[in-house]
Amino acid sequence: MVFTIFTNSLAAYAITRKRGSSKLFNALYYYFISAMFIPFNVIMLPLVKQASIFNLDNLAGITFLYIIFGLPMNTFLYTGFIKKIPEAMDEAAEIDGASPLQVFYYIIFPMLKPVHATVAILSFMWTWNDFLMPLIFLSKPEQQTLQLSQYIFQGQFSTQYNLAFASYLLVILPVLLIYIFFQKWIIAGVTDGAVK
Repeated sequence: MVFTIFTNSLAAYAITRKRGSSKLFNALYYYFISAMFIPFNVIMLPLVKQASIFNLDNLAGITFLYIIFGLPMNTFLYTGFIKKIPEAMDEAAEIDGASPLQVFYYIIFPMLKPVHATVAILSFMWTWNDFLMPLIFLSKPEQQTLQLSQYIFQGQFSTQYNLAFASYLLVILPVLLIYIFFQKWIIAGVTDGAVK
């Protein structure tokens, strides 16, 4: 979560502030947005081959891939929110001697709390509930996620429904509790970042 929030907000900040003056950042913005329309099933097989070449078929590799695959949607949310922050704040900090990275870290990053909450919750729910990516990347049984470990309750000829539904409840419970406690930030962050 920490890497996702920091890297994606930093990328969105750079894209938002440079989009008007640079064709590269404008193209980069549309490149990230267009990646939202490509389903994972289309790139799944080539990605598995590349992941095995770069030794990303482990927990660290799949964490890196989650950060990368979340970048298009998170960039869309962050850029919508950053557009509302006046550029005069950046300019005032630069006049006081702050570097662009210091402007982001000390001024812009704390102002993005509502959209940080939205990105964190949506990313958590997506990675927690994901079944397909761990299934194709993680081959060792000790690296299985909770969703993959539930798959063992289905056999070829029978299904252990009592154990399966007990495990389903345990997996759903954390996401349900997080959503109940943080739903006002989810709704506020989505409407502030995506509608404007």
